[in-house]
Amino acid sequence: MSDPTTLPRLGDLEWVPALDRPDLLADPVAASLHAWAATDGRVAAQVAVAEIDPEHADTATLNAVHDLPPEASANCVVVAGRRGDVERVAACVVPATTSADVNTRVRKLLDARKASFLPTDRATSESGMAYGGITPVGLPTTWRVLVDDRFAAPGALALMGSGLRRSKLLMPGPLLCALPGVEVIEALGVVRG
Repeated sequence: MSDPTTLPRLGDLEWVPALDRPDLLADPVAASLHAWAATDGRVAAQVAVAEIDPEHADTATLNAVHDLPPEASANCVVVAGRRGDVERVAACVVPATTSADVNTRVRKLLDARKASFLPTDRATSESGMAYGGITPVGLPTTWRVLVDDRFAAPGALALMGSGLRRSKLLMPGPLLCALPGVEVIEALGVVRG
């Protein structure tokens, strides 16, 4: 069992080591965390999971019910960009206090003429995760994973989906930025006006 004293804590949720509760993780998330933990010792000690009421899975509701700071919440949206017949898919992870700049920033990063949110049925079937629970951990290797650089700041936390609507993952933001395959992007999210 992991040492729970090093786990991040946030709000009034009961956080436990994510590797100890695979039942609270979508299968691709659990597999990815185990593979990542084999190469980075911080994963077992610093990635936590908490069970939640699925009715509270949406960011604003979760934050209100469990006294969570909005700046720690990470929203993961899946975007597809197209240039000619070539489609490129990316998961964009931004602070919940911002929105992914899909039409400008993400579109350019994907070298696409047009970018839009991937349809829900495709996002869930291709990721193996539930709508409202998609997380950057365990995504298809063909997808780019773009993470806002605000999560790289010392002391930043990343509260995000677990692949399921009935639980949430929590880890230090810098650890999220060290997830294999992640590209840290400056100002990926734009502040809502």
